[in-house]
Amino acid sequence: MPKIKTVRGVENRKVVSKKEWLAARKKLLVKEKQFSRLRDRLIQERRKLPWVKVEKDYVFEGPKGKAALADLFRGKSQLIVYHFMFGPGWKLGCPHCSFWADHFDGVNIHLGQRDTAFAVVSRAPLKEIAPFKKRMGWRFTWVSSFKTDFNFDFNVSFTPEQLKDGTAIYNYAKLDMDIDEREGVSAFYRDKSGDIYHTYSSYARGIDLMNTTYNFLDLTAKGRDEKPDSTQDWVRYKDRYKKSEV
Repeated sequence: MPKIKTVRGVENRKVVSKKEWLAARKKLLVKEKQFSRLRDRLIQERRKLPWVKVEKDYVFEGPKGKAALADLFRGKSQLIVYHFMFGPGWKLGCPHCSFWADHFDGVNIHLGQRDTAFAVVSRAPLKEIAPFKKRMGWRFTWVSSFKTDFNFDFNVSFTPEQLKDGTAIYNYAKLDMDIDEREGVSAFYRDKSGDIYHTYSSYARGIDLMNTTYNFLDLTAKGRDEKPDSTQDWVRYKDRYKKSEV
C-alpha cells in the first residue's frame, strides 16, 4: 500500500515509487491528449463561425489623436481587442484586468508576425487612462471609447437603466449586474476593400487563455490555490506586491 503523507500547503497526497508515479502519469497523459484534440476541434469550429459586418464608424481617442477602428489594425488583417474595465471617473483601472494586461506586451510582438494587431479599449477618457498606463509601464495600444457606442454594442458597458431593470446582456445572456463595466475580448477581420467584420467575442472565464500566469499555475500541484468564493482576492497591481513575494 502506498504511504499517505501530508505535504505542507497541499492536501493529502499519495507518495509512491517512481514506477507507480509513471503509471499514473501515463494514465493522465491519455486524457490530456484527448483534451488537446478536443480543443483543436473546438478552435476549428471557432474559426468557422459566421461573421458580422461592422457598420458603425467607431472613432476612438488615442495617444496620437482620433483613431478609427480601422486604424487599430495597423496594416494587419486581424485585430484582437481586450475590453478593459475602466469607466469614466474611475481613479484606477480594474486590478483584475490589470492582472491580465501584465501579460499583453510579451505576446504583442509575436502576434504581429501572424498578421494580427492588438489593442485595449476602455470607456474612460484618455486623460484618465494615460497616467495609469504610465504607472503600470505598459506599451500596448490603449484607446478610449468614451464618446462612442463601442462598449455598449459589445456588451461590456451598461447603462443605468439596464442595471436598474435587469436587462443588461453579458456573456450572451441577461445578467443582474451591480457594476457598469465588465471584461471581455473581441476579434475582428479587415478585408482588402477595408470592410471590417466582427468574428468572435468571449467574456468572463472565456478570457482565461489570455492569462499566462494562470496557465503556468495550472501545471503545479497547488494550482491556482484560490478561494472558491473569492478567486482573485490575492491579486494586486503589480507595483503593490511585497518585494519578498516576487
